Amino acid sequence: MKKKLVKWKILVVSFVIVYLVALIGSLFTTGNVRTDWYESIKPKLTPPNWVFPIVWNILFFLIALSLYFVWTAKNKEIKNKTFLFFGINLFLNALWSFLYFQMKNPLLAFFDIILIWISIIMMIYFSGKISKPAAYFLIPYLLWVSFAGILNFLSI
Repeated sequence: MKKKLVKWKILVVSFVIVYLVALIGSLFTTGNVRTDWYESIKPKLTPPNWVFPIVWNILFFLIALSLYFVWTAKNKEIKNKTFLFFGINLFLNALWSFLYFQMKNPLLAFFDIILIWISIIMMIYFSGKISKPAAYFLIPYLLWVSFAGILNFLSI
């Protein structure tokens, strides 16, 4: 049986890319979660503030692993399509934090979260064609964004 070697440079770059997006999003979020504005629109269903960084760190870890598995896959044609959706998704993810917390516009953020949700579906679909683990790692992200979409909708 052939042993698969970890491609460390690609793994590190995958984590750097994903956590850089996380950092950008957190710049818009961190100072705004304890404001009167957010407290006034926050649905009762919302978990305590301390839950979000824990969940998002786990999700970003899984997204980075998924990106790594896609990046190290052999199928170039599908890999490029999958990269496109990862890029779109990561951009939309950071944009959501800007729209919701910085612009204080839950309606625009809700439209963005719909696009995030669609992009995750596409990421799962295309990554699943080249790496089952890459697709499976994205399922918790889809579930959390579905829940976040409900919270976002309830805050409009």
